[in-house]
Amino acid sequence: MADPKRYELRGVSASKSEVHQAIKGLDKGLYPLAFCKILPDVAGGDSDYVNIMHADTAGTKTSLAYMYWKETGDLSVWEGIAQDAIVMNLDDMACVGITEGILLSSTIGRNKNLIDGDVIATLISSTSQFCNMLKEHNVDIHLAGGETADVGDIVRTIDVGFTAFARAKKSDLIINDIKPGNVIVGFASYGQATYEDSYNGGMGSNGLTSARHDVFDHSYAKKYPDSFDANTPLEVIFSGSQKLTDTIEIDGQEITIGKLVLGATRTFLPLLKQILSNHKDKISGIIHNTGGAHTKVKKFAPGVKVIKNNLLPVPPLFELIQKESGTSDEEMFQVFNMGTRLEIYTDKETAKELIQISESLNIAAQVIGRVEAADNASVEVHHKGEVYKY
Repeated sequence: MADPKRYELRGVSASKSEVHQAIKGLDKGLYPLAFCKILPDVAGGDSDYVNIMHADTAGTKTSLAYMYWKETGDLSVWEGIAQDAIVMNLDDMACVGITEGILLSSTIGRNKNLIDGDVIATLISSTSQFCNMLKEHNVDIHLAGGETADVGDIVRTIDVGFTAFARAKKSDLIINDIKPGNVIVGFASYGQATYEDSYNGGMGSNGLTSARHDVFDHSYAKKYPDSFDANTPLEVIFSGSQKLTDTIEIDGQEITIGKLVLGATRTFLPLLKQILSNHKDKISGIIHNTGGAHTKVKKFAPGVKVIKNNLLPVPPLFELIQKESGTSDEEMFQVFNMGTRLEIYTDKETAKELIQISESLNIAAQVIGRVEAADNASVEVHHKGEVYKY
């Protein structure tokens, strides 16, 4: 079994308890249960409008991309890193109804001694390509430039982040009002959507510190000392058995383990654009299972019990991570999306229509559970005959 202290020794926290403690007294915006903080219309001064600003990064996934690039010379992994950082902003904002009028700015900090100009060029060009793809799906987005800084004294390899801003009508917002009687439609993080170029393992951008160290071989500790914090005990650094270039066959494709874990975070914007254009009034809530994974919804659903008793199949990626790490099912569902990264709370009839839209984009979807009344917010995950309560 996995030792839960490993996560603390690696300098990460699945619950982000210290962060939540630090920000608990901050203003939660106009709508505390909205998935993103919503502010008054400072930009326009119109009481019928609001402002939303969101910032996020690709996290420690960049460290694994650095290793894979150095090992193989494959620059394409950096295209995925740009997408990771963008999606962690835009898909969160889509959960409050934002799919147009989006301004996007980048902040890239690199160690110039390790990260060359080709990497920077790939990150910048792939940002444009990704945004152009979204425009083809009627997502209105505009690039506002950004900052690229050489900060090798404080960044070991590279940090890739974005900040997004939008101004929206209050009437267009989705404010979580998850209630008893709702069913939950779950949408897959894995497979190959019609707007994707290859199979997506479903990793997303959460849990990467655990995944890369649990899956990959200890020899990388000596080979790539810049890929981890030197203050971390060596016994928890790269403790798995896999090499970056080892392969696995999925859906008839040979995929390296490195690229499987590095699969770009899927954007659900082409899907959400269609759903919000046609079914917004039938939606009680949208949850993006990022930090906290399947427990994320607890923050936005007071007074209900969320029961997930029919989840999508767990894809090979998470089975591999669990096999290498020995992590319990209970903890896996707290750290990783386990194949279901987007949830929409609605009624049974609307659920059928949402599933049809999703399947038209080749994204697996199904009703994964229901909502019941309760005294306090809670989540139940049913998996392989067991029930995990959070």
